[in-house]
Amino acid sequence: MAKQPMLKFTTVERDMPEKRPPNLRREDFNEIYAEYADAKAKEQSSRCSQCGVPYCQSHCPLHNNIPDWLRLTAEGRLKEAYEVSQATNTFPEICGRICPQDRLCEGNCVIEQSGHGTVTIGSVEKYITDTAWEEGWVKPITAASERTESVGIIGAGPGGLAAADFLRRAGVQVTVYDRYDRAGGLLTYGIPGFKLEKDVVMRRNAQLEEGGVTFKLNCNVGEDIGFDDIRAAHDAVIIATGVYKSRDLQAPGVGASGVVRALDFLTVSNQKSFGDDVPAFSDGSLNAEGKRVVVIGGGDTAMDCVRTSIRQGATSVKCLYRRDRANMPGSQREVANAEEEGVIFEWLTAPKGFKGDPVEGVIVQKMRLGQPDATGRQAPELIEGSDYVEEADLVIMALGFEPEDLPTLWGCADLPVNRWGTVKADYITGKTEAEGVYAVGDIVRGASLVVWAIKDGRDCAEAILESFNASASVAAE
Repeated sequence: MAKQPMLKFTTVERDMPEKRPPNLRREDFNEIYAEYADAKAKEQSSRCSQCGVPYCQSHCPLHNNIPDWLRLTAEGRLKEAYEVSQATNTFPEICGRICPQDRLCEGNCVIEQSGHGTVTIGSVEKYITDTAWEEGWVKPITAASERTESVGIIGAGPGGLAAADFLRRAGVQVTVYDRYDRAGGLLTYGIPGFKLEKDVVMRRNAQLEEGGVTFKLNCNVGEDIGFDDIRAAHDAVIIATGVYKSRDLQAPGVGASGVVRALDFLTVSNQKSFGDDVPAFSDGSLNAEGKRVVVIGGGDTAMDCVRTSIRQGATSVKCLYRRDRANMPGSQREVANAEEEGVIFEWLTAPKGFKGDPVEGVIVQKMRLGQPDATGRQAPELIEGSDYVEEADLVIMALGFEPEDLPTLWGCADLPVNRWGTVKADYITGKTEAEGVYAVGDIVRGASLVVWAIKDGRDCAEAILESFNASASVAAE
């Protein structure tokens, strides 16, 4: 193929092939995009100022050595760049895709702060790790020697898998229990494939299984196996369940057909992408095709829902959020991507109720921002007499998540939880007051970021390993 000029592809062109220019063949697009990615990674990496105070690194929860792997990438030393990147991050290709870099490393880039546009750190991280997989630089999980200690991990999400990876490399016997039929948790069933391709997650799952991690899937703790049974089978247990209970909205008509929870909608969409037979998708109850969709919420989950709805063929997609754009908790980059794809945002609006059953619309109230609340954010206030109906055939509630009542579900009264229902654990080691029980990720922090769960999993695994080593030293004496 003749040499093509460097192109800038929109998210629509990259993620939605039917939106690409009609004269551009798929194979040509892929070749041009790969060439573009290589040149762009080197160009962006060369922009790093190698500043004396790397705020990008200090604002990364994993404290990744970003300046060094950017320098190596700019010099074309991609294998070394990958080695530096993976030294502190269990899943760099995943973080490169889904981390909200605009709120973390990129948002604190010195070049960004000076007004010249950030170095696109996340894209470079994704590129060098994808290249590492393609070139065979990603090595299998191997332990120098096997240990007798075993750890049971409840939850196969990012925190649990990061802990499993760390412990297996140290030779610890690891069993992961999860309620779903595939490992990955939120990575597999919560995040859409256009943001995180499922083969990327399955590849890591396979690496862990080939490295000796035992997965017990379709296993619901409290039903299929007791929590006490897991504790009895292992020297330590890590709770890494995440928070999956959707926050409820108390409003007239909330139980109408067509008013659904965000996680249900996203899970079904991801199951369908695996080729599963999903009745809730086939019968249209959790399928946006041909529908007027309204999503309620302003976080990253809401952005996943609006962008998934666009891809499913919704006739229109609107997002209602009770504050303004500046106060939205989700990634501004995600908002921009959604707008580019055709999503309409209705700022300063809140649902009052729902019309019809099946749902025909959302009764909406207009809001204004008043005085700051306890968190410092301006509290939304209702504007009396401002009600109107936003027509909808499918309403998706993306209002956030809360922890399930684990002590009751698992019959473990000694599991320490706080008044919000999250497990009380040390923020560094993950250790709880229950003997041999640790907890990591969202079940400790509340709904948070994947990168924090990875950090918690690694830190907890390191603490458990230190505890095993200390016990072994005492026994040897």
